[in-house]
Formats: sequence, C-alpha cells, structure tokens
Amino acid sequence: MINSHSKLNRMHTSDMLLTGIMLLICFLALYPVWYTLILSFNDSSDAMRGGIYWWPRKFTVQSYVTVFQDKSIIKAFNITIWRTLIGTVTNVFFTAMVSYALSRKTLMGKKFYLIIGTITMFFGGGLIPYFITLKNLKLYNTFLVYIIPALFNFYNAIIFMSFFRDMPASLEESAKLDGANDWTIFNRIILPLSKPILATIALFTGVYHWNDYFCGVMYINNPDLQPIQTFLYRVVASASSSKAVVAMPAGVSALQVSSQSVKLATMVVTTAPIVCVYPFLQKYFVKGIMIGSIKG
Repeated sequence: MINSHSKLNRMHTSDMLLTGIMLLICFLALYPVWYTLILSFNDSSDAMRGGIYWWPRKFTVQSYVTVFQDKSIIKAFNITIWRTLIGTVTNVFFTAMVSYALSRKTLMGKKFYLIIGTITMFFGGGLIPYFITLKNLKLYNTFLVYIIPALFNFYNAIIFMSFFRDMPASLEESAKLDGANDWTIFNRIILPLSKPILATIALFTGVYHWNDYFCGVMYINNPDLQPIQTFLYRVVASASSSKAVVAMPAGVSALQVSSQSVKLATMVVTTAPIVCVYPFLQKYFVKGIMIGSIKG
C-alpha cells in the first residue's frame, strides 16, 4: 500500500513538473506575440518610454490608421490573397495528381522520376540561373511568377505518396470494373478520401504563399504586384533607418510616426489573417501529419 501511494505521489509530482514546463514553453512562445500586439495599440511616443508589459498604457489605433491610409497596402493584400488562394489550390491539386501517379506500381519510369525528384530536394541550379530561366519564360514581373514555379513540391509529394500507398487497392479495382478510368478514380474516389492530407498540404502551401516576401523582392519590379510580405519588408527596412521617426515609403502615409509602432502594426496586420485560418484546419492538420508520417 505504501509503495502504491509513493508511486502515485511520484507520478503526481512528475505530472505537475511536466505541466509547469509546458506552460512555461507556451508562455515563452505566446508572449512575444502578445507584446507585439499591445505595443502596436499603444501611443508611439508613450511606448518609447518603456515599461509596457501586459496592457497598452495609452490605447490608440493611430499606427493602424497610418498603415492603412494609403491604398497600396490594400493592393498588396489583394495580391497576397489571390496568390495564396490560386497558388494553394493549384499546388495541392497538381502535387496530388503527380503523387498519385508516382504511387502506382504500374507507372513506367517510376524509379527515374523519384531519383530526379530526390535530387532536387538537395541540389539547386542557383539564384542567377533561376532568375534567367524565369525571365526567358516571360514570368519575370508577372503575377504568374508566384504560381507556376510553385506548382509542384517534391517534399509534399512524398507525404502524398505515403498516404496514397496506404489506400486499399480494392477501391481502384472495383472502380475499374465499373468502367472508371484513372482520371475518374482520382477525382471521384481518391481526392474525396484524402481530405486530411489535402488540408495538411494546403496549410503548408498557404502559409508559404502568405509569408513569402523573397519572390516579390527578386522577381517583381511593379509596385502594383508586390505581396503584403514584400510590403512589410520594405516598411521594416525603411523604418529601421530611423530610431524615432520614419518617413514612410510608397504604400504608407507620409505621416511621421514611430518606426517601432509602424513595424509592429504592419506585422500584426500581415500575420493576423493566416493565424485566423489555422484553427479551422487544425483538426485536419494533425490527422494528416500523423497519416503521412507514420503510415507506409
């Protein structure tokens, strides 16, 4: 009896210790986000005094008014939204289609395709050859530069293939007996049964498209085609050139505001949408990751 009580006490103590550690990790992960949020809603001149840790001391939305005052940020949001929607849908569908073909044992040249795909995961042609290729394909400074190069991702294809291999072969066999071809099987049977992994890859791809600023910096010269993250990059770069006051670049009001408040407000504006989407996909995300990584 004594041993059982001591074991329960040790288990209780270890559970409390693990809970405390996890709460500490959660706090360390979430507090920077909360700190950014409260500073963005605090008066910029007051925030420079410091001493703000939990709540805004002088609440104001002036930083957000300044950021949204110019229509260029609305254009950047529109570009990012359309890029994320179109890029995610096309990437998920194209990657799933290719992965389904690669997961079939009857595909001719399957090993060769897998070797080529694996090589691309570790080796690239370099930035300059890639830039020249995009320019020769007439993709430079066009909206399609966000979409076409991101149509296929071999890492995501590996997850898809692992999922497709675990599907019962009897599904395809019965469908073929009913006269269905590969295209019909893929669209009407495979895709509807693949919602968890589709949601997982969609989340991966959507976050990439939303957060990517590099394409807008390197391959876009037209301000009307810049995504919101490129806009944020230029705001932060401009704000960093001044410690207290910043003259805003194209896309933000010319009002002089605190560089810190402008950076924080723009970060919140660009991060909030993708954070709001994540909870709706979380249940599929967890299930899809487990299926794609453990099975097969």
